[in-house]
Amino acid sequence: MNIQKNISLKNYNTFGINVTAKRFISVNSLHELKEVLAIEKEIFLYGGGSNMLLTADITKLVVHLNLKGIIVNDTDENDVFVTAEAGENWHDFVIWCISQNYGGLENLSLIPGNVGTSPIQNIGAYGVEIKDTFHQLEAIEIETGKVKIFTKEACNFGYRNSVFKNELKGKYIIVNVTFKLTKNKHHLNISYGAIKNYLSNIEHPTLKEISDAVIYIRKSKLPDPKEIGNSGSFFKNPVISKIDFDKLQKKYPEIPNYIVAENEIKIPAGWLIEQCGFKGKRYGDTGVHKNQALVLVNYGNATGKEIFELAQKIQQTVKNTFNINLEIEVNII
Repeated sequence: MNIQKNISLKNYNTFGINVTAKRFISVNSLHELKEVLAIEKEIFLYGGGSNMLLTADITKLVVHLNLKGIIVNDTDENDVFVTAEAGENWHDFVIWCISQNYGGLENLSLIPGNVGTSPIQNIGAYGVEIKDTFHQLEAIEIETGKVKIFTKEACNFGYRNSVFKNELKGKYIIVNVTFKLTKNKHHLNISYGAIKNYLSNIEHPTLKEISDAVIYIRKSKLPDPKEIGNSGSFFKNPVISKIDFDKLQKKYPEIPNYIVAENEIKIPAGWLIEQCGFKGKRYGDTGVHKNQALVLVNYGNATGKEIFELAQKIQQTVKNTFNINLEIEVNII
């Protein structure tokens, strides 16, 4: 096995944080992964590096999951099972599905990261989440090296959440994910305001046109990690009780909100952060993006600790102002 020493991870994480992996190996097959696990259980798994903030050097063996491949299995006239290996780039996979006229993932265009990490976070955008098209995944148990199939129910998906962020955190490595997509009668979701406006002159939008709309909207709001280091949305949108929301609305009549259950209201975290004066603010080489207050950025040489300290400052200010706890969506390492 080709284990490298003292490798910079700056180009392996979308924040562009320059920390060092004391030992690093890239695996390109399930066989290679099993070989690694046979000699080392204490590993640090690395995928697309898009949902993490590195605050220190990594002393564990860093295993870069580079499994590639897409397999298609037809089910009936309208449905198709598509299995993608964990190392496939998420956006490239979405675009490939659209090119095959497979529907269901178009609203999730341009989300950074790899296929293998998408179920962990139950990634979502513009009214769609992974769980909506998820069929199953295969994962290898680190302790035993055995491969196990997880159904949708077993994944226990929630808002930006799954069993792999909770009781099974650090116990399994996802090696591939299977989605059930449509081939003919697509279930299009264009209810999100910005998408609806973008497509207002198109009576029957195609999958590509919806994807193009999402890409345009995301690019107008979110910085490209290749230009400014970031990890997309840094905080979850908080959900509060109807009673607490009614109190807030009296003080802030313009507060945006979304009903998620009978007595639960979701508040956009970006709005809360913006009201606290952080949007567009820069602190040395870190800051809050000028177009989207949910996004913390690295302007060049910020450390993970500096970005985390800013996140904590934002959390405390939002708590003091609105009595709302902001939960960090990004994994702090």
